[in-house]
Amino acid sequence: MQERSTPQASVHDITTAPSDLLNLHEIIAKARQNLNQNDWDYIVGGVESETTLRRNRMALDAIAFRPRVLRDVSKVDASVSQFGRRLRLPVVLAPVGSLESFHPAGAESVVRAVDKFGAGHMLSSVCDPGLEQLAAAAPDALRLYQLYVRGNEAWVDDHVERAIAHGYAGFCLTVDTAHYSRRERDIAKRFVTAGRRRVQGRAFQSALDWRTVKRIKSRFKIPLIIKGIATAEDAAIAVDHGVEWIYVSNHGGRQLDHGRGSMDVLPEVVAAVDGSICRGTDIVKAIASGADLVGMGRMQCFALAAGGEAGVVRLLELLEDEVERCLGLLGVNTFAELDRSYLYAAAPANVPHVVSAFPLLKIEDYRY
Repeated sequence: MQERSTPQASVHDITTAPSDLLNLHEIIAKARQNLNQNDWDYIVGGVESETTLRRNRMALDAIAFRPRVLRDVSKVDASVSQFGRRLRLPVVLAPVGSLESFHPAGAESVVRAVDKFGAGHMLSSVCDPGLEQLAAAAPDALRLYQLYVRGNEAWVDDHVERAIAHGYAGFCLTVDTAHYSRRERDIAKRFVTAGRRRVQGRAFQSALDWRTVKRIKSRFKIPLIIKGIATAEDAAIAVDHGVEWIYVSNHGGRQLDHGRGSMDVLPEVVAAVDGSICRGTDIVKAIASGADLVGMGRMQCFALAAGGEAGVVRLLELLEDEVERCLGLLGVNTFAELDRSYLYAAAPANVPHVVSAFPLLKIEDYRY
């Protein structure tokens, strides 16, 4: 596959962007202003006691940096090559169901934004519009497709074939949702999300096993991604089945309660990571720990709610600025120069919360 080059933005040149959102805090504050309580809770909530959600943030906060100095860092470049193209950031906006709850255009706004910026997007199968319309909206974007299994073998194969036919660069099976979790923020309000209302056939997801992985690998040439692996044992099985990408994720703390934080899991399962990634420094920590790409779910939703397509572009611009500054201050010009020697285990300085990475926000205003 030939690499598709993406024009580079000027390093740190964010003040010229047509937006009044000057930092990530303001994106979250604007999203809170625009969202009703139910949609806000859908973004920020986790399962049951929300322990896994907090551990996601704690695992990131427990990593400090070991910067090197007196190195020429005048040409910092945050871009990477993945899926046969150059990305301005090693970021894929993660599959989130019901993005249309946060902006009328939903995933269509997101995929146009990542195409305009030069990042990637993974479409959830429980998100509107569907894979065909999304492909038409941004045919040149890095698009990946994620499936919840809601039918038999023929049903699964049909989705793989459609993804291939419409130019998706990878096909993803989510495997950590054999049973739907108890999201008590919603239960307490008797609120049923749009995604939960319309989903049928969950028994097929519960019955999902490695035979489906084997069949997909034997029948189709599209790169296969497994999302939700959390142990080295399952990662080894995936590799034995020829899986190209392992996506380390605990659903943002929305499935199994009392799980480990994604960054705690990453050292034993390395490929892509998603779990409370909020800041440019989080992206750098994940790549230095061995990840190739970083998924971002909640921040995508905040940006979409704050400003639609323009809000998502702005999110990526601000993240790029944070990443470039972080790389330069660590003493490196590219992600290729990073390794674990730049990281150090440290005690977290803040009480973890879904928005604790943003101290300018009054946490109590964003808790519920």
